[in-house]
Amino acid sequence: MYNIIFTIIFVLGVYLLIRYRLNLSKAVQLSKNALFPTKEDDFNSLLSPTEWKEMEPLSKNTKSYLFVKWGTPVALILLALLLWFVLMTDVLGSSSFSIASLFLVIITVIKHPGNLFILTSGLIFDSKYYSFNQIKGYEVEKISRWHELYGLDPKVNNGYKFSLKIKNKPFSPNFIVVKDHENLSKIVDLLDKEGILGTIKEENSYSSINTSTNKS
Repeated sequence: MYNIIFTIIFVLGVYLLIRYRLNLSKAVQLSKNALFPTKEDDFNSLLSPTEWKEMEPLSKNTKSYLFVKWGTPVALILLALLLWFVLMTDVLGSSSFSIASLFLVIITVIKHPGNLFILTSGLIFDSKYYSFNQIKGYEVEKISRWHELYGLDPKVNNGYKFSLKIKNKPFSPNFIVVKDHENLSKIVDLLDKEGILGTIKEENSYSSINTSTNKS
């Protein structure tokens, strides 16, 4: 039974790693014709989650891309070795949870920093292309005091958390932080022109309660 479970995890991991690598390669090509961001100031206004670094243009020469490019085959080899170890030994039982966790760590560690590019036919979000027809909407949250991201990094404070809602997906992709209202307006205006509406949550000036307003 355990062998079957770990074999399924292995197959799923291989699929996710290869698909992510292909999505990133496609995103690099498409991002060259982006409507936004295009200038250095545009890129500097967008922060990738976790590391809170200013976003960089997608290129096959960057360290982050090369990490995914070469890290993917390394991860596949590690997954294969780990599966072989599981199938050939009696290590399962009490250690099954730890081994499953190791599988998941290997699968998720190959990750490119978050990004956002708006194109004429869709957008790239978190290194994956979505056509406008796939996008249900967006959500923007002001990162002011009491917000979950407030205080994690000075550059994040008083910025905006931007998330996408994708059709037929219960869980949204990652988010990105827009540092200023000017560039947030550029993003929202471009999406509004394509008929993609969203929700903007601004903190009330006199309380910590958020209010929502729909763009129209």
